[in-house]
Amino acid sequence: MAIEITSESFALARSEETLTYQEGPPGILSEFPPTEKSISRVRFWHLPRRWTRRNFSSRARELSGGDAIVISIPNSGRTWVRTFLCAYFCARYEHPFSLHPETYHDSRIPRIIYTHDLYEHYTKTRWWERVRGKFLAPPAQIRRAKIILLARDPRDAFVSHYIEMTRRTAETANELKSQAVGDVLRDPIFGIVLIVETMNAWLTEFARRPDCILVRYEDLHATPNEQFRRVLAALGETDPQARYFESALEFSRFGNMRKMEASLEYDRQLLQPGDANDPESYKVRRGKIGGYVDYLDPSDVEYANQAMSALDPRFGYLK
Repeated sequence: MAIEITSESFALARSEETLTYQEGPPGILSEFPPTEKSISRVRFWHLPRRWTRRNFSSRARELSGGDAIVISIPNSGRTWVRTFLCAYFCARYEHPFSLHPETYHDSRIPRIIYTHDLYEHYTKTRWWERVRGKFLAPPAQIRRAKIILLARDPRDAFVSHYIEMTRRTAETANELKSQAVGDVLRDPIFGIVLIVETMNAWLTEFARRPDCILVRYEDLHATPNEQFRRVLAALGETDPQARYFESALEFSRFGNMRKMEASLEYDRQLLQPGDANDPESYKVRRGKIGGYVDYLDPSDVEYANQAMSALDPRFGYLK
């Protein structure tokens, strides 16, 4: 199955403005263990084997012009990486810390685009926005920019995203907020299956590129010094300044980021809690590896583990 544009309004689009990808077979969803838990009846299609990257929306400009693109499923450590990079480059070039260093118009600071790309393409857009590819990084940008693919165990990413949607994000529909975690886990749009399929699609698209690196959330926890050096090297900073590097590591530690969020001084979408009195509504919440077991019951864990069996083993999460 493919999503294709047939409208005459797009017939004159230049051929270089779209990229088409041939996907491998999706995971066999029928092999998931049966469940008596409810599943959302929202209309849904699985990621097509062949899909076209395009962005004909006004948002294409916002997603263009970057030196690098950080692509990830939500709640995979993107704010952590962004905080570190902003702290490092702001200090290195003598600017006050900002989560939006592009406002300094300093050409020495690489412009980095942060996007959930294909995941938001299927979870946030209305039909017309999806046709235009509103949330997809444009193909020309994909071709020219370096790619940092940020990954996290889909089970942990799902649980963190569920809590964010239901406790932190005011725009979440009440119908979704009222659903139990096990029900949303099985939801065809917001559940773990789409997370796995999206990660696989990205790896298929980017794995052969020499200017793409895979950075795992779990490795950032285990060896932050090594992993953040890899990220800087991907941005051309192959010999980072030691004092700025160590300062940025310290600045982006969990405890300090939690204090930053509690101060309510930063961007509402990036680093503010839904409710300052609710610890679960914080963007910087727990950061616990394997913490999904604290929220899912045994049948949910079994379902999530079965979903994981379809994940590309190159991510390193399959035992």
